[in-house]
Parts: sequence; structure tokens; C-alpha cells
Amino acid sequence: MSDGAGGEPTGDEPVVLDVADGVATLTLNRPEMRNPLTSEIARGIIDAVERLEDRDARCLVVRGAGGAFSAGGDVNAMAERLAGETTLDEAVQRITQETSRAVKRVAECPLPTVALIDGVAFGAGANLAIACDLQVASAEARISFGFRQVGLAVDSGTSYFLPRIVGENTAKELVFTGELVEADRAESLGLFTHVYPGESFDDRADELIEQIATGPTVALRTSKRLIRQGLNDSLDQAMENEAAAQAAVFETHDHREGAEAFMANEEPEFEGR
Repeated sequence: MSDGAGGEPTGDEPVVLDVADGVATLTLNRPEMRNPLTSEIARGIIDAVERLEDRDARCLVVRGAGGAFSAGGDVNAMAERLAGETTLDEAVQRITQETSRAVKRVAECPLPTVALIDGVAFGAGANLAIACDLQVASAEARISFGFRQVGLAVDSGTSYFLPRIVGENTAKELVFTGELVEADRAESLGLFTHVYPGESFDDRADELIEQIATGPTVALRTSKRLIRQGLNDSLDQAMENEAAAQAAVFETHDHREGAEAFMANEEPEFEGR
């Protein structure tokens, strides 16, 4: 895996990482296969997110090359399993140690994360999308948790992410039917945060990403952590956690910049520190 240039990747690496202007863009780069979560792509995702600690990134964007986000599981690996070329233990290990770990690594990234969905997000690929903090989709995007289509139960985090977004009953319906959810319905269910027309998708997505990447990074990272903790905390515990975290954020450069700009009725220029 290597860093790439902006836009569509030009190399043949399975995952390309580009960092520019505070935005880290992680591109799944197997467009001829619709970017399935193969072993090499899963390992590339894990490596890319871990490398962000050494980069000047303030936001992570996850996307797929060539008009699809991710077609989900590795069909070739399924064929190998059916042909007896891999063992049951090897198949389960691939899910737990590669696919699920890649989705988990994105979900636990401390930076704000945005999935750019232009095309299909299916199965494990759908989980990769909803593991991000925001899902920005084109009107042509589709999403499905269609593990039933290949006779499998859900994996890679479906049972955790999906009911938290759409509720238990709707999660069951989407899994039981394998519905390929259209963009407008996905937005109404909360699976997509924003849906933009194809002709304005890139520009509108860039505007949102820039707004996040130029924000007070320490404060946003802290808020992300607090919101996640708050899902399982009591109100008293959540408020205690917020107060403790705010004590640290009070000491940041961006708090001083924001407070002074607010009092002067000016736009702040945050530096991410």
C-alpha cells in the first residue's frame, strides 16, 4: 500500500492512502471487482488507519474506486471454501482477523470519518460504510445487508451497527429480505447522512469534508469519543465525562482561537491543536 495522488488512484495497490490539506482519503482500489473486502484490501485498510497516527490528518474519508464503494465479501474466498481449498477454521479466521478487524479499525479511528458512497455498498462493505461517522452518498448509491443472498448470517459488525442506526425491527427486515436500499430510503432510515445529486456529489461532499477538516480537531475528536461513551452511560456519568474532557480541551490553541474569534464576531482559523 502506498500514498496516492488526489482523484482516482493510478497505481495497482489494493488500498491507496492520500493525505492533503488535513484530509486523509483511503481508497479501496479494486474497481474491476467492485472493491470487495478481500484479505489484501482488509489488511490495507488496517495498515492505512494505523499509519494516520504519523500523518497530519484531521479527518478520514473512505471511498471506493471506479463507481462502487464495496461489493462486500470476497467471492473468490467463498469459492475456495466450497471447493475445500480452505478449512472452516481458515474461513472463520479470515472474517475475525481481517474483514471484521478492518471494519472495527475504521469504527475506532479517533478522527471524524466520512464514507463517500457512489455506487453499491453491500454486505461487509455496507458495514464499512456505516462504521464511519457520516455517510455521504450520491443519488445513485445503494446499500444492502444481503448476507442471505449467499446463504450466510450477518458478520463484520452488522448486529452491532445496524440496529443502533435503524432500530431492531427494521434491522431484522433489512437482513431478512436483503433489500438493496435506494439512496432516498437509506437517507430516511439514517443509513445515509446526506444524499446529493450525481452532478453535484463531489462538490457538495468536498464542502462538508472541508468544514470538518478545518474544525477544532481536538474538540471534535473528544466529542466523538464522548458521544460513543454516552450511548452506554447514565446522564450523570456522561456529564462527568464531559466536564473532565472539557478541562483538557480548555487548554488547546483552538479553544482560545475560537473564543477570541467569537467575541470579535470573526471567523476562527483553527489549526487542529
